[in-house]
Amino acid sequence: MDKNGNQSNKMKSKVFSGIIWTFLERTASQSVTLILSIILARLLSPDEYGVISIVMIFISVANVFITSGFGNALIQKKNADNLDFSSVFYFSFFLSLALYIILFFAAPIISFYYRMPELTMVMRVLGLYIPIIGFNAVQEALVSKYMMFKKFFISTLSGTILSAIIGIICAYLGAGVWALVAQRLSNVLINTIVLWRIVEWRPTLEYSFTRMKSIISYGWKLFVSSLIGSLSDNLRNFIIGIKFSPEALALYTQGNSYPNQIGTNINSTISKVLFPALSEFQDDLEKTRHIMRRAIKISTYIMTPMLIGLAAIANPLVKLLLTDEWLGIVEYIQIFSIYFIFIPIHTINLQVIKAIGRSDLFLKLEIIKRTYGLLILFITVFFFNSVTTIALGMVLQTLISCFVNASPNKKILKYGYIQQMRDIVPNLVVSFVMGICVYSINLLNLNLIQLLLLQVIVGAITYILISYMFRLDSFKYLSSIILSKTNKWKLAFKR
Repeated sequence: MDKNGNQSNKMKSKVFSGIIWTFLERTASQSVTLILSIILARLLSPDEYGVISIVMIFISVANVFITSGFGNALIQKKNADNLDFSSVFYFSFFLSLALYIILFFAAPIISFYYRMPELTMVMRVLGLYIPIIGFNAVQEALVSKYMMFKKFFISTLSGTILSAIIGIICAYLGAGVWALVAQRLSNVLINTIVLWRIVEWRPTLEYSFTRMKSIISYGWKLFVSSLIGSLSDNLRNFIIGIKFSPEALALYTQGNSYPNQIGTNINSTISKVLFPALSEFQDDLEKTRHIMRRAIKISTYIMTPMLIGLAAIANPLVKLLLTDEWLGIVEYIQIFSIYFIFIPIHTINLQVIKAIGRSDLFLKLEIIKRTYGLLILFITVFFFNSVTTIALGMVLQTLISCFVNASPNKKILKYGYIQQMRDIVPNLVVSFVMGICVYSINLLNLNLIQLLLLQVIVGAITYILISYMFRLDSFKYLSSIILSKTNKWKLAFKR
């Protein structure tokens, strides 16, 4: 086999291993997070969640300065060395300290604006999240660059499980909103400690302004893109918290969180593995197109039935797990389930643009999307005046964004919006048929546990049977991989 063939096979192995470990990481952490959210929702009120939702608006925006752009620049740079990593480490960490200081002194002003005195101390304590992330940013970039995703699995799962225990104990002891603070802060702290223990890299006492200039040249466009996106997304939360109420914001964010756990699980798995893989083959457009097309097919095949299924069972699920106090989140779960179906499509398109070094194009697309996104937000807020229409506006925005993000790849890779839609339509059709079958079971006179069990079983069987009957491409592809791996494990076991 030639050198290119060996390189290709080696990369396939890395990609498959990366997907497995990243998917396990996301599945395990999201499962623990789901259980945690159910327990805490029973112990805490929507108002207490509302306080955290407001604080996270500002922390999320500050976090963009640390996590977006420079880490991606390290991953994309083919010949990055220790000097590059050390330079970015010091830059990110001291920037994170500066941002925390700003947030610390701004906390009383924000608290006064929202007329919530408790926000000051909560923001100052939870704001420590920012320098912790800054201390860990390069470690995460290094793990991603060299596709050591097993280390992510260990660190993320450790932080998620231990912080969940801390949060539950604090909630049982009556800590209220501080239980959420303790859980979120301990999560990122434990994750950082574990990752530093299992990753051998350490910063050296060296810094290069020349190297940082090169990294910033690529990374600042991604940073500005992420900042625009974060400001736009958090503007919705800001408006809901001010115009409606903290409780309305809590229902909105909690309704978003359940579909988000499915969407983030699959989407972040694809993104984490896809970006370094595409960066490796950034000069081979044919191979890039092939990887991109397969990623779109597989991600929508796996994610769509899960989201449609969640929307179909939302009402009995909330009643059983969260009690009637949280029934207000059902419509948001259903709306955001539709929203997250299309997220992988434009995410994968953007990963390709980043991987081939076109961060300038990435920024242009972000400006275009956020411009019409703000227009949609303005219309939904001031003409319809309801949180539901704000959520529906996000669905419209992401549908338009699929077309916008795919447009450059029609020229670059000859794989545009129409071809992408053709690839995912079979997955969408089968998923919606399955969803109708699952939703119709709500008409049966069953208790909540029986109803949910029947819906999950019927949904899984229906989706697999239809996929098999119509021989969907993604079904055949995944079946062949599973069969191949099963045969290898059988042979290894026999030996």
